[in-house]
Amino acid sequence: MSALRQKMIEDMQLKGLAVRTQEAYVNAVLQLSRHIKKPPDSINEEELREYFLYLKNEKQVADSTFSIALCGIKFLFEQTLKQEWHTLELVRLNRKKKLPVVFSVEEVKQILSCVQRWQYRVCLNTIYACGLRLLEGVQLCVKDIDSDRKMIHVVQGKGSKDRYVPLPDHTLMLLRHNWRTHRNPDWMFPSRSGSGPMDKSGIQRAFQAALHESGVHKDASIHTLRHSYATHLLEAGVSLRVIQVYLGHASPATTAIYTHLTPVTEAQVSQHINRMQADVWG
Repeated sequence: MSALRQKMIEDMQLKGLAVRTQEAYVNAVLQLSRHIKKPPDSINEEELREYFLYLKNEKQVADSTFSIALCGIKFLFEQTLKQEWHTLELVRLNRKKKLPVVFSVEEVKQILSCVQRWQYRVCLNTIYACGLRLLEGVQLCVKDIDSDRKMIHVVQGKGSKDRYVPLPDHTLMLLRHNWRTHRNPDWMFPSRSGSGPMDKSGIQRAFQAALHESGVHKDASIHTLRHSYATHLLEAGVSLRVIQVYLGHASPATTAIYTHLTPVTEAQVSQHINRMQADVWG
């Protein structure tokens, strides 16, 4: 490992960045270095400018990819190399504000019923019923299930934050039944070898196959189950503040997006608007 990479990693550790974030930032810098064909600390501002234009105009990378490249490269040059370049201030990500896709309760039921492998079905059910992210579900540990309190302890979720989420009775029953099929002492959803959690790629393929078979024609992923969980809680009258805690969102503004997704909210707004118009026109 080069001295520069080691210093960047140490700087990220001091900053408190998650391990996965550190790996993504280092990889972003490696890709820059390979493209320019120079060590990162030998790259000048004009070469950096050309690289960002290449990503935007020629390669046309996805917004998420560009965001990681920008953040990783900015961290190296601004924090580790102490460069104050105008290009680093100039480059911005074009953030597209898209509302997430959401399933109805019936659609969730249709899709999960089409998942063939039992362990995948239970894992996906848990992700939906508890509002988990994909890796939070796949890497769920036996010790994180609090059966007495009917809670799941999500350890080191996004942003390295712990949280507790309610565990429905039916999901607890499914988890117990699934555990009896393998009795792994550590993992709720172990790999075939049992030495670690199952790989996320298998359950992603299973979800897409079930989505296709169910006849639900939406551009969705496993993360759509989490969006649906939040929306369904909001429709049931749960406050945004409580949903924010369950999802592990740092900002209430992130959770507030779900108010735009629920028909219940839209119906309530329509009622208020109609009432206002009736009052105005008598």
